[in-house]
Amino acid sequence: MSGVANKLRQLKYKVKHDYLAIENIVLVVAVVMCLVWTFQSIEAMTRNWTLTERLNAERKNLELLEIEVETAELENIYLETEEYQELAARKLLDKQLPGEQLVVLPENSEAAKTKHQTPNTTIVAKEPTEYSNFEKWLHYLFPSY
Repeated sequence: MSGVANKLRQLKYKVKHDYLAIENIVLVVAVVMCLVWTFQSIEAMTRNWTLTERLNAERKNLELLEIEVETAELENIYLETEEYQELAARKLLDKQLPGEQLVVLPENSEAAKTKHQTPNTTIVAKEPTEYSNFEKWLHYLFPSY
């Protein structure tokens, strides 16, 4: 029994003088503080990145809304012009200015459609050439090949 008690006393002495020494405690506290600081820094950077992304998305959304508002304002200004009112009256009420006449043109004949085409001008689709992997590399590395 004294052998076990002796071993326990030796273990207690070793723990007290080797492991619980001031240098070791300070070292463990310093390592823990470094780990906590590292994780807090990573968390802060992640939060900042997330907030920056959200801010950029909101800025883009704001710019889009400002453009839509500006477009709507310009459209309202256009709708109030005499030019638009005249075009709308012509379209909806079939109105015309004094002296205007409607000219209806006949459909183009086949001769008119083919007048500027030459018979020898035919477009032939070229079949794609299949290259081996080696030839593809040669074309990539040496474009003039």
